[in-house]
Amino acid sequence: EVQLVESGGGLVQPGGSLRLSCAASGFTFSAYIMSWFRRAPGKGLEWVSTINSGGDTTNYADSARGRFTISRDNAKNTLYLQMNSLKPEDTAVYYCTGVNSRGQGTQVTVSS
Repeated sequence: EVQLVESGGGLVQPGGSLRLSCAASGFTFSAYIMSWFRRAPGKGLEWVSTINSGGDTTNYADSARGRFTISRDNAKNTLYLQMNSLKPEDTAVYYCTGVNSRGQGTQVTVSS
């Protein structure tokens, strides 16, 4: 059974940082492209970033580029999203996705 479990969300002030993690199990993590999506209050699902299986190719939405960094540790079956210079508009539930599955999400709230 594929399982994706996000963690690391929380309340942070504008300009702050958070590091999200996604623990993967039930499949060969190192073989799959993985992504982060988010859903802001009252809005649809928005793609944030994608990383290839080897971790050497990444892509970002314009809203994330330059502030967020996606990475993975295939030895630990874990996906990461380092988020810096956070803005109130980054407030959302963040989801780890891959293998046609999605985790339960972790809430990120950016507010003073």
